[in-house]
Amino acid sequence: MSNLVILGAQWGDESKGKLTDVFAENADIVARYQGGDNAGHTIVLGDKTFILHLIPSGILRPETINVIGNGVVVNLETLFGEIDRLHAQGIAVSSENLKISDRAHLILPYHKTVEQWEQMGSGTKIGTTARGIGPTYADKMNRHAGVRIGDLLEFDNFRKKLDYNLDTKADALQLGGVDRHILLDTYRGYAARLAPYVTDTVAFMHEALAAEKRILFEGAQGTMLDIDFGTYPYVTSSNCTAGAVCTGLGIGPKAIAKVMGVSKAYVTRVGGGPFPTEMHPDLDEKIRDIGQEYGATTQRPRRCGWLDLVALRYAARINGFTAIAMTKLDVFDTLDELQVCVAYRYQGKERTTFPSSLQVLDECKPVYETLPGWQQPLTEARASEDIPQRTRDYVAYVEAYLNVPIPIISVGPDRAQIVTLDASHVNLR
Repeated sequence: MSNLVILGAQWGDESKGKLTDVFAENADIVARYQGGDNAGHTIVLGDKTFILHLIPSGILRPETINVIGNGVVVNLETLFGEIDRLHAQGIAVSSENLKISDRAHLILPYHKTVEQWEQMGSGTKIGTTARGIGPTYADKMNRHAGVRIGDLLEFDNFRKKLDYNLDTKADALQLGGVDRHILLDTYRGYAARLAPYVTDTVAFMHEALAAEKRILFEGAQGTMLDIDFGTYPYVTSSNCTAGAVCTGLGIGPKAIAKVMGVSKAYVTRVGGGPFPTEMHPDLDEKIRDIGQEYGATTQRPRRCGWLDLVALRYAARINGFTAIAMTKLDVFDTLDELQVCVAYRYQGKERTTFPSSLQVLDECKPVYETLPGWQQPLTEARASEDIPQRTRDYVAYVEAYLNVPIPIISVGPDRAQIVTLDASHVNLR
């Protein structure tokens, strides 16, 4: 398996955690390069369901080493809770199979309060997960306020930075007090527990590359939530696209051989922002119930829409997709017709490029092509010959529009519910 990036092609929640788990079978290393515990990757293995927020999806493969890179922001309470839950479910997590960058920044308790304070003063309701992600990345870019994992292991330095932050954020912290002494005691304990996992992950990754290890790069959120290329400001606070692999792990672009986007057969998004192909409320509710479209982190209901090929082609161009995996085709099993957005109509004219202006996007109306549904259950399909012709036609239509192959489809939540349509484009073994 060549070194491969797997990332979301839409607004997140595309089942990329499942795809990462599948490909991790042949990976030596799975490395996460951005985001925080606002991400939730759900993986179903038989009667067990695993929801991962920070730890890479390769943790479910006993021989795979997992890396949390410098581009990730880390909430230690979440991290240790996740480790404890995995242990309770029989999954071993140790310093042997989990490496955490000393350059990664920490989400601290006051970041959630700062986020709440900022939202109170803003007229724009972005719809964040309220986990302090944005303020943590803001502190990182501020340079004076950012606290890295390496600082925690040099505790005097951590104490100085904490005092600086508690002082400069005093106005925001009036909403909810942060007890300095409790916080210091808590994080002194966290430092001791964290220390065995902390690694110079830049050196580790380059040693792995030199040894020709098989590396899988795992992204969080999705392309349309990217801080630069998404529907700003209704985005996350990090770069979710393929370019962030290099900056989030300290490797060069030559280390990346292939980029696989993960797209649902339809589109979902959580929170505010324009959503051109949003379904009629009755169908929206039906698809949400069939697809169990509720946030893995917050359980918020996701808005559902028809597949938007204008947005998907935009994502393919930004990331340089060499292939796309299409998930949740089984959600469409009962529908007799499927709509696919092939253009936008704006001020009486059709356009096939994705606008940067939210005002323009909000005024865009989808131009649809109607394709026949297959009205056959897909969940038992395991081989290419099990897939109905109309399902193949739907996939082929999307391939032709994007000029990107779709060699893999998913027909259910379980690890086994993956079908390879064209093995020439991707090596699963």
